[in-house]
Amino acid sequence: MNLPKIVSRDEWLGARKELLAKEKEATRARDALNAERRELPMVKLDKDHLFKGPDGPVTLTGLFRGRRQLIVQHVMFDPEWESGCPSCSYAVADLGPGHLPHLHDKDTSFVVVSWAPLEKLEAWKAKKGWTVPWVSSFGSDFNYDFYVTIDEEVVPAEYNYRTKAEYVERGVRWDMRGENPGYSVFLRDGDAVFHTYSTFAPGVELLNSSTQFLDLTPLGRQEG
Repeated sequence: MNLPKIVSRDEWLGARKELLAKEKEATRARDALNAERRELPMVKLDKDHLFKGPDGPVTLTGLFRGRRQLIVQHVMFDPEWESGCPSCSYAVADLGPGHLPHLHDKDTSFVVVSWAPLEKLEAWKAKKGWTVPWVSSFGSDFNYDFYVTIDEEVVPAEYNYRTKAEYVERGVRWDMRGENPGYSVFLRDGDAVFHTYSTFAPGVELLNSSTQFLDLTPLGRQEG
């Protein structure tokens, strides 16, 4: 990997100011995008999905824990696997225990959902030393409904808001199947639950704080 060229302090300052102008422009664009995201229409759910948690069965409504908002991280963990997806596990580890109280203070709950049976999730969670809430969607259609488990024999193939036919039409090779990462957001109003937002790869990487820190460094994420 090539290192940045060496310059005088004055040259560096000039280049930094040019970059600062672009950073401010990007910040304004991001603020506008965030505002538009908050105004995105929402869809009322017609069923209350059932999960299995360490304390027994729990509905999607129950995952709110009395709060108004819920963020779900869809972690790839096929029922046949013995361990979670490495990149998803990286994202879970990145969410330290200090994050959750900040979310709770804003009336927002956070939970990890995976398709594998709870016993496998609990074993992996214990091995990693995680404390984040994690429930199993095994036996339910939650993963299919939110397009993070792709099986053309169960539901029409779709990922990141494009169908298989749309990918093929754009000349993109379709190889999506099985487990995929994502985040989904829900809002509760009384007994009604609404789906407000979902994001999939590569959008999920924007929610990893360590990668955002690495983006500030000259060596970056070192992923090639």
